[in-house]
Amino acid sequence: MKEWKEILKDEISTELTEQIDIFETQIELKKLEKIDDKIFAETRLRKGVYGQRYDNGQRNDGEKTRELNYPSGDKLKGPETVWDAPGMLRIKIPFGGVNPKQLRMLADLSEEYADAVVHITTRQDIQYHFVHIEDTPTIMRRLASVGITTHEACGNVVRNVTACPLSGVCQDETFDVSPYAKAMADFMLNHPDCQDFGRKFKIAFSGCSEHACGIVNMHDLGGIAKTKEGKNGFEIYVGGGLGAVPHQAKIMYEFLPEEEILPLMQAIGRVFARLGEKKNRAKARVKFLVARLGMDEFTRLVEEERQILPHDKRWTSYIGELSAWGENPIKEPTSLNGEAKPEGFEHWQEKNVISQRQEGYRVVVIMLPLGDISSHQTRKLADISEKYVGDYVRTTVEQNFVLRWVSESDLPALYEELNTIGLAEPGAGTIVDITACPGTDTCKLGIASSRGLADELREMLSPKQWELDDAVRNLRIKISGCFNSCGQHHIADLGFYGNSRTFKGYKVPHFQVVLGGQWINNAGNFGLAIGAVPSKNIPQVVLKLTDYYVENRRSKDESFQEYFAGQKKSVLKEQILEFTEVPPYLEDSSFYTDWGDPRVFTLGDMGVGECAGEVVSLTEVELQSAERICFEAQVELEDGKLNEAEEKAYNAMIRGASALLRKEFQDISSDPDEIVADFKQHFYDTKLFWDRFAHGKFGKYLINRNENPPSNLNNDSVHQKIEESQLFIEAAHACYAKMMDIEKKELSGKAK
Repeated sequence: MKEWKEILKDEISTELTEQIDIFETQIELKKLEKIDDKIFAETRLRKGVYGQRYDNGQRNDGEKTRELNYPSGDKLKGPETVWDAPGMLRIKIPFGGVNPKQLRMLADLSEEYADAVVHITTRQDIQYHFVHIEDTPTIMRRLASVGITTHEACGNVVRNVTACPLSGVCQDETFDVSPYAKAMADFMLNHPDCQDFGRKFKIAFSGCSEHACGIVNMHDLGGIAKTKEGKNGFEIYVGGGLGAVPHQAKIMYEFLPEEEILPLMQAIGRVFARLGEKKNRAKARVKFLVARLGMDEFTRLVEEERQILPHDKRWTSYIGELSAWGENPIKEPTSLNGEAKPEGFEHWQEKNVISQRQEGYRVVVIMLPLGDISSHQTRKLADISEKYVGDYVRTTVEQNFVLRWVSESDLPALYEELNTIGLAEPGAGTIVDITACPGTDTCKLGIASSRGLADELREMLSPKQWELDDAVRNLRIKISGCFNSCGQHHIADLGFYGNSRTFKGYKVPHFQVVLGGQWINNAGNFGLAIGAVPSKNIPQVVLKLTDYYVENRRSKDESFQEYFAGQKKSVLKEQILEFTEVPPYLEDSSFYTDWGDPRVFTLGDMGVGECAGEVVSLTEVELQSAERICFEAQVELEDGKLNEAEEKAYNAMIRGASALLRKEFQDISSDPDEIVADFKQHFYDTKLFWDRFAHGKFGKYLINRNENPPSNLNNDSVHQKIEESQLFIEAAHACYAKMMDIEKKELSGKAK
């Protein structure tokens, strides 16, 4: 560490040097137990350093885990303590911009300190896994030497600022938003007005409203490029977010001049830091503050704050440099006419090549299955980029790379070079280009294997993609390992998020099927779950739903979203009903394992218990009934019956709470107020309902609804209530599984 520190001291800014030195000192203090755990946790998160999950469900909390395998093939003994455990390092890539020099550094560091894999995230970041915390200061210094930082990549701060990867070359954009995204990223990095948030804050820029590249509607703050009387500015959105209960962002300003976007964010930061929730993390995002205050009051407070901000020359200094901003291609624009085309080129060109607005140039999309690229491929990609496009490489929110400014005549040669290193897989932006979060591979919150399912779907669909109907081929599939939507399942044509069910003593991995999401129009609509399906049946669900659409659409012009938007939720539920059953373990044990992991999906030795006379418990029946009522709430919402839909969402939670109470007590009340009071006393206050995913917040949904019945309902508020109801039921399933585990251990203890 000292060696790199000395070598790089003249290549890193004084500010960054100081930040990394401080973090290195804090690591030493933590090793000596001279710094509080909570303080150190927030410190390392702000530096991009995360803890990591091991062994598909084993906790990284000081307990021993069995021997592990790195993806590189090296063996690793399970961590004896948290300190010994390699973790994850997130690296910020503002607006996705990266150059060959940086790619080489990223390749070198992933090889030397991680598992030789560079992972692209759904926020254009890069992540390393299996990194030891003691190596992170060295990694940070070497990244800083090529202009990259991990600072504020995580934590309760402004995260990576994202933007459309086609900004500046898109045929439909109003203007290039790249320099604005960069200015925002530079301005907000370590800004003193944004250091006291209760939760993270995400910002995105889009050059147009119709495409999805910027997905502005799901961000805390979003800007869509607009012009007014010849002047550049933005349509401003605030209060969006996915997570467990998604909120669509609302328009704050139809047009805000370009010189106001940085002071606006500073003012929002001050209001959010002052009035945002700090104690209850479940309600600490800015979307909840906007919902609580209302847009008019939120806007008034921000404008009031804006008036008292001390002037900062950085608000507008970058605008004077916009005329110099731009990209200068290293090749002349030449036509492809007459060029020989190698085998496989036509399929690749169809979806992986996009025409720029600059004549003679193309954007090439490099599709990365699961968002992963090896260090070897990354290094080779740096060479290829340098040869064909220079510095103009970007990451995308769909976990891919794009090369900009490819001269058209170079496409065949570029294809062959990419193909040689395994980076010319066709189908970018189609049903085989699946987005997935890390899931149970490395995330501590993962419930089911999102990456495993994504890989399985890709393997199933890739060989037949050319046979698929065009409308089906162009669908987006997005998968999250849990309800938190890191895989952005809410805005997919076909979305899935992981959960589990207990079947005769076994935990079975499941995924909720989410329909109704809209990827276009900057994430124009959020989907709702229509039912949980065993993980092993999800591939059949994908085939069934897509076939059903093709066979029943009214015309070839009717899109997947349009068709399913016109279908009753009950009809959609019927299409997946046959796939919801779980066969007995002895009949088909594969249902009791997750994708990519041969071990039985349980946290303990639950026993087989598969005799013909066994019956399903009343609790399971009641929880299924709660799911049914929640689904009926969706049907009521679909019919515009807001009061009925909200009431059923509430009743579904009451039924779930009753199921748990009946498991413990023979006689329970039928009065909702008494049920909630008993639930609070016996499950919420005792923390029996709490789990490692939500820490009780889903139980609070029921308690809050009981104490504060809604008065003014609208489509969004009822939509959110249904989401909350579904999450409460998921937590009730988890609580029941926990109770069964406790019972089993108690019985085992008595037997001994």
